[in-house]
Amino acid sequence: MQSPSSPGLEAWRAEFPILEKTTYLISNSLGAMPRGAARGLAEYAETWAKRGIRAWEETWWEMPVRIGDAIGEIVGAPPGTVSMHENVTTAEAVVLSCLAPTPGRRKLVCLEYDFPSLLYLYRAHQAAGFSVEVVPGEPDLTIREERVLAAIDSGTLLVALSHVLFRNSYVMDVRPIVERAHAVGALVVLDTYQSAGIIPVDVGALGVDFAVGGCLKWLCGGPGNAFLYTRKDLLPSLQPRFTGWIGHREPFAFDTGQIQPRPDARRMMNGTPSIPAYHAARAGLDIVRQVGVGNIREKSKRMTARLIEMAEARGFRTAVARDPERVAGTVAIDVPEGKLVARALKARDFLIDYRVGSGIRVSPHFYNTFEELERLIAEMDRIVRTKDYDASQPFASLVT
Repeated sequence: MQSPSSPGLEAWRAEFPILEKTTYLISNSLGAMPRGAARGLAEYAETWAKRGIRAWEETWWEMPVRIGDAIGEIVGAPPGTVSMHENVTTAEAVVLSCLAPTPGRRKLVCLEYDFPSLLYLYRAHQAAGFSVEVVPGEPDLTIREERVLAAIDSGTLLVALSHVLFRNSYVMDVRPIVERAHAVGALVVLDTYQSAGIIPVDVGALGVDFAVGGCLKWLCGGPGNAFLYTRKDLLPSLQPRFTGWIGHREPFAFDTGQIQPRPDARRMMNGTPSIPAYHAARAGLDIVRQVGVGNIREKSKRMTARLIEMAEARGFRTAVARDPERVAGTVAIDVPEGKLVARALKARDFLIDYRVGSGIRVSPHFYNTFEELERLIAEMDRIVRTKDYDASQPFASLVT
């Protein structure tokens, strides 16, 4: 089969240094670093070195707003509605801190295949009066939307769900869930970590009350750049208990009384923001905006289809939906001794990862080529057939 090409997108490969020597196919875990990220961090260091405390008033203080608005352009959030946080767990903790469970409305509905960090957070909030209902998943690692709808009732306070499930890249049908939640008076927080930057996202059109995500993965911005979108008309009524001086209307008044919340998204922030992370994120956000998520999605659908075709032709099981509209950017391939095979692949500079229950996750982005996919599957097949791995060696790291 002739592999289709996307010369317009592959022209961006030169912006990502790791692609020069590595077959990098794990952008659903950590996006490749753009060259501009290093320049951004160097700018941060130079500003700190030369401007010192003056950097706050000259550039740093407004950076969370600028980065938040740049993310908003990609996910359909109006200016002033996106706040920046260290990670998504923290962002969702801010959301939960805005809510007060009552005897008649205290249920938090979430999904079995949400990212575990969030499930830990939700369950921990049972001690604060929430009840948690986890919608079970299916054996194929999907979640049936009708199960989610059935879990939402008049006692539901919040519905928390992933737009794309991290184990197998399954795209949830969000709209009917939002409609059902709103019909019973519940709020919705949508986790877009595995969708922002790889499939089109419009949080305004979806009607969600909150959305979280981060630049770490498909937005190629590195760690420390999580975001929280809050519906604009909802902002004035929210009083987060997880708060801090950045959320104060006049932070430099250093008032020790009750907080006077800001009118914009920064009311959802708390302590001093992570300025170096914002410098690192700008380049990836700029590139994704220039490339266009629609163009990224079009190529991604062809790449995932090709991966599935090649893997299944070799007898490998793929933990992925059959409907291409239900697949985001990742194909999970289940092979014998998958963890050992993954280690062998990484030793040969094919960067992927392994997840128990899913298999080897392969996540090409717009900067990857079809030829890279073909080389990966060929090497994976060779390793499986010849058992070219050392099962006697212990794993040096918990990171897989």
